[in-house]
Amino acid sequence: MYDKSFPVSWEELHRNSKALAWRLSEMKPYKGIIAVTRGGLVPAAIVARELDIRLIDTVCVLSYNQKNKGDVNVLKECSIADDGKDWLIVDDLVDTGETIKTIRLKLPNAHYATVYAKPSGREQVDTYITEVSQDTWIYFPWDMEMKPAPTISERTQK
Repeated sequence: MYDKSFPVSWEELHRNSKALAWRLSEMKPYKGIIAVTRGGLVPAAIVARELDIRLIDTVCVLSYNQKNKGDVNVLKECSIADDGKDWLIVDDLVDTGETIKTIRLKLPNAHYATVYAKPSGREQVDTYITEVSQDTWIYFPWDMEMKPAPTISERTQK
């Protein structure tokens, strides 16, 4: 399913999240941020700091992992009672776009922003920083341990 891997360091994630904040700063002010857990928590914190947004909520979802893609299961809704107008939804990645489609049902007028976007989900977000191919698995810093890694040629010799 995933032929390529794309490891992201803490520094790179911080730099790209800050770039996302720069891009978002050119748009209207936001009432607050809704972080999509779990991956959106770190980028949302960086964007909130950079844009001086103090009101932060979460929407908690379970949708997939590296081995399985399934239905989007909303574990916790955010607490805002409107349609999302002037709210910013932040996630680390849009893959197929199914998570955002599910959240958009409740918050159709929010602004959706991700650090990374894959082609299948790119149209679901309003703002993103870096596009990666659909067959790439992004290893975020919280997914990795410090250990020797195989080279590309070692991984392709099977």
